[in-house]
Amino acid sequence: MSQFLSIVGWAFLPGIATSWIQTIYYGLTIRAGDPKPAPGSPRHTSHRNTIHILVVASYLLYTIYEANYDLRSSPSFYTELGIPVTAADREIKSRFRRLAALHHPDKLGASSDADASSAFFIHLKTASDTLQDAAKRYAYERFGPSMLAWTKCITVKDYVTHGVMYTILPYYAVAAATIYCFGLVGYMDFAKFYRWLLLVTLCLLEVTVATRPGFPAPLSALNAVLTRLSGLPPYLPFELVHLARKITLTVYIALSQIGPIILAQLNPNADKGVEDEDKALREGLLRLEGVTRQMDADAARLIDMELTPFKGDEEMAVKLRGKMREWLVNNTIRSDPMVKDALGTSFKKKRVDAPAGARGTK
Repeated sequence: MSQFLSIVGWAFLPGIATSWIQTIYYGLTIRAGDPKPAPGSPRHTSHRNTIHILVVASYLLYTIYEANYDLRSSPSFYTELGIPVTAADREIKSRFRRLAALHHPDKLGASSDADASSAFFIHLKTASDTLQDAAKRYAYERFGPSMLAWTKCITVKDYVTHGVMYTILPYYAVAAATIYCFGLVGYMDFAKFYRWLLLVTLCLLEVTVATRPGFPAPLSALNAVLTRLSGLPPYLPFELVHLARKITLTVYIALSQIGPIILAQLNPNADKGVEDEDKALREGLLRLEGVTRQMDADAARLIDMELTPFKGDEEMAVKLRGKMREWLVNNTIRSDPMVKDALGTSFKKKRVDAPAGARGTK
């Protein structure tokens, strides 16, 4: 649900925020009474593009922070037991015994916290049993708590096969279908090749993490850097994979919004092409204006030629103008459907409102 809300937020929030920030920016930087850049003008478009890039970049950083915060808010089995990731079975057993002595339901008796304590004790028991079993520990570190539902899996091979075939590959199949459908409607056309390349790379990396006993060297180095910077326990493989998935999704959407803008600003030929189109449009309008003037002059000349026989005869010219006015009213104005409807409505209202016996009421 949160991922769906994030996608909806990406679709609407950056555009709304850009408009608000641009309005506030003009209100702070332009004095009262001075003209503001008109919408569609080069200056207005340049300001909007810059603000939009900053808004999308800020929202991207926020979504990454939110994903990391949600991930850290859900502690792992290691964090709940208070042991390092490299803890041996003996250390896990010793730590569980201490926690069991503190949280065993029998210690609380029939108090109101007995049910919560019992549930937490069972959770600690599940965490301890999972980490003490080599196959379950391997599966937990790569697939997360969802592996607890795979009751038919026993060996490492069973867990890896189930995780790859029923978790990883279906996820990337749906992701590929989604990208393809968005591409059909033109929503993800920018950097299409690199988008597919990133998806395939992430899929291969996740399969590698799931099928190899050791952590890939690049991810180990990244994990060490993040741990040193944040001062928090290192990420488990499934946590890094989850974080990479969310970051990839937000980067996809961010690229679709600001990628074309950045490319247009970096490509000088784009502005030249727009200038050429504007120049061609202005030249076409000038040619159209010249043709219109020529046709107007030709029409005036033809009218003068038709009226030549009546020059000097004022009486005939008045009669001709009257006939032309009558013809214009009868054949042009009265024949218009809207005029006919208006006249019909007026006459009908006049007949209804007139007193009995008056003319025009029948």
